[in-house]
Amino acid sequence: MKLQFNSLFLLAPSVKGGGEMEIRFANGINETRHMDTEQLRNNYLVSNLFVPDQIKLVYSHYDRVIIGGTQPVNKTIELPNHPELRAEYFLERRELGVINVGGDGIVMADGREFTVRKMDCVYLGKGTKSVKFKSKSKKEPALLYMLSAPAHHTYPNKVLPKEKATPVELGAVETANKRTVYKYIHLEGLKSCQLVMGLTVLAPGSVWNSIPPHTHTRRMEVYLYFDLPAEHRIMHFMGEPQQTRHLVMASNEAVISPPWSTHYGCGTFNYGFIWGMAGENLVYTDMDPAPVASLK
Repeated sequence: MKLQFNSLFLLAPSVKGGGEMEIRFANGINETRHMDTEQLRNNYLVSNLFVPDQIKLVYSHYDRVIIGGTQPVNKTIELPNHPELRAEYFLERRELGVINVGGDGIVMADGREFTVRKMDCVYLGKGTKSVKFKSKSKKEPALLYMLSAPAHHTYPNKVLPKEKATPVELGAVETANKRTVYKYIHLEGLKSCQLVMGLTVLAPGSVWNSIPPHTHTRRMEVYLYFDLPAEHRIMHFMGEPQQTRHLVMASNEAVISPPWSTHYGCGTFNYGFIWGMAGENLVYTDMDPAPVASLK
C-alpha cells in the first residue's frame, strides 16, 4: 500500500475505508522560528475534526500522540486500524482518551457500551480490539474528541462523568481568566500509562487561558478549543517564551504544542478547551513557568 508524501506529512490510507491518517513529523526550535503563518498552521493546527459520519486522525511525532475526532450522525463509526501503526488493531499497543463536546453519544469497546454526555470522558486501555462511536440523536450528534498514546500496561476501560471530575476553580475576574478545571485522566483519576487529559471552562467575561504561561519539556500537549461562537476567534500563542508566535483559531480546532513550546491563548469570547498531554510523566503540576512579564 503506497503512502502519499509531501514536505509536511504523510497520508496513510485506512484499511477499512475509514479515511486517511495524516502523519506529521516533528519540527525543531530553529526551523519554527522562521515559519510564516501558513507554515505554522500546516504544522501545528488541526482543523475539520468533526465531519458528519467521518473520522479524522492526525499522527504527531511529538511523543507519537494521535489526535482524532468524529461526528456520528447517520451511522456508527469504527475506529480504523492504519498500516502505519504496524499493529493488528488500533489499540494493540496504545491507550485512548475520548471526551464528548456535543450531544449525547455512546462509545463501544469490545461490545461494552459507555454513554457519554457533554464533557464526559472515557478511557480505553491497551488491548481493546474493537472501538466504535455513535450518537443518541441525529438532531444533536455527539462530537467525540480523542487522544491516543503508546502504552506499556493495560488499565481498565472506564467512563468518568463531568460531575465526578473534581472541578477546581482558578483565576480571577480581575485578570480575565476565571475558570473551572476538570481533571479526568491523571494520577488521582482515570489510570493511564502516559495520557493526561481534562478540560477547562472559562467563566463569562473571562478570555485568557493557562495564565501564567509555562512549558514542560518532559511532555507534549494538545489543546482543542470548543463552545466558541462561530463569529469569534482564539488567539493561541506558541513558541519559545522569548520567541512567541500566534495562531488564529476557531471553535472545534486543535493545536499541537511541542515540548519546548509555551501554550496559552486569549479569545474574543469565553469558551472551553480540552487539554491533553503525553510523555515523560503523569504529574499535572510538572511545569516550567514563563512569567507574563518575561514573554516576548
